[in-house]
Formats: sequence, structure tokens, C-alpha cells
Amino acid sequence: MTARRGEPALGKAQAPSPWGDGRRSRIGLLGGSFNPAHQGHLHISKQALARLRLDAVWWLVTPQNPLKAARGVAPLAARLASARAVCARERHILPLALETAFGTTRTADTLDILHRRFPRARFVWLMGADNLAQLPSWHRWRHLAATTPIAILDRAPYSKEALAGLAARRLARFRHPARIAGVLADRAPPAWVFLPIRKHAASATAIRARGWTVSGPVPTDGEGNL
Repeated sequence: MTARRGEPALGKAQAPSPWGDGRRSRIGLLGGSFNPAHQGHLHISKQALARLRLDAVWWLVTPQNPLKAARGVAPLAARLASARAVCARERHILPLALETAFGTTRTADTLDILHRRFPRARFVWLMGADNLAQLPSWHRWRHLAATTPIAILDRAPYSKEALAGLAARRLARFRHPARIAGVLADRAPPAWVFLPIRKHAASATAIRARGWTVSGPVPTDGEGNL
């Protein structure tokens, strides 16, 4: 039996309805433009699955990041297709366009809807250290931290500056050691950890420079790998 277009392949974790359900799962949320998706996204998702003991990671492919210019950003359909191609063989990683369904572009608003519609799920927001440094510019960033545990994944060379930045200082008393990452999803927010992980060389900027365009295919490394 073959999955219909737009449905997850057989063997994939169950894709959520935008209207929600009663699943009891530990779910990591990785938001971004995915312009395009690449192996670096896959690397941090696998790290999160293992280190945080998650049941799934949802890639929230944003319709448009309000902090980034729209110029040079591929249409949502192309970015979503690149995400599906990258994690096609990954059973526990699901690329989704939930923000389009919700009509949201701001993370705090998206999380509010997710918590309402999936009341039994335990969500963890995943972000690279570069985004931790930018967090104070996000809409209702303190509300985000107050409603959802956060896992910060090491991303050199940004980590040192990010951990000394405004958001890290304001949330310092809620930081937990990396050794408890496996139960972060069970901690009442605010709660966050910083996870040192191996650096991955993939870069969306570099991929676009090699020829990925708003309508073009996702380039490979010459061996069929994204």
C-alpha cells in the first residue's frame, strides 16, 4: 500500500492533524525556513532525539520568518519538499507546515496553539546557539520560555557569545545541566539545557551558492547525498 501524496510514508511516526489529538508523546520542535533543508538539520534532530529521549521531532517549516527578508526565500512548497527529501528515511522526523495551517509566523503564537491542540504532548523547543543570541528580538520570547522547555544545541562559533547574552542571563536560574537532558520534556518551564554536540559542516547558504534556487532541485554532494 502506498501513502497518498502529502501523507507520511509507511513506517513514519503519525503525522499530526492541525486540529490536534490526544497523543502522549515527547516531541521536539525545530522551527526554521529550511531554505533548503540539509544534513545539518538532520544531524541536530538526531542528536535531540537521542539526548532528550524524544519520540519525534517535528520540523516546523515556517511560511515566512518575520525577522528575515522574504527575498531569496524559496516558496513554502519547495522548502517543504527539500525537508521531506532530507528526512525521507527517518521514521521519527516529520517536516510539517503547521504554521501555515495555524496562520501564525511567530513562535510564541505557534506554541500556544500546539499546547492547546495537543494537551497531552510534552513539547521541547529546539534551537541552535545562534538563535539563543537573537532570542530577545523574538515576539513574546519570555512567554515562549515560560510555556515550553528549551534545548539549545551547540553551534560554534556562536555558543560562547550566546551563553553570555541577554536571554541566557535572564534565564540563568532556569538552566539545567546537560546530564538531565533526557528528562527535560518532563520539567515544568521555564527550563532549558545547553547541549554540546559535534559540529556539522552543512550550510543552507553554501547549498544555495552551489545552485539551489527557489524552483531548483536540492543539490547533492556528488554521491547522491543531500
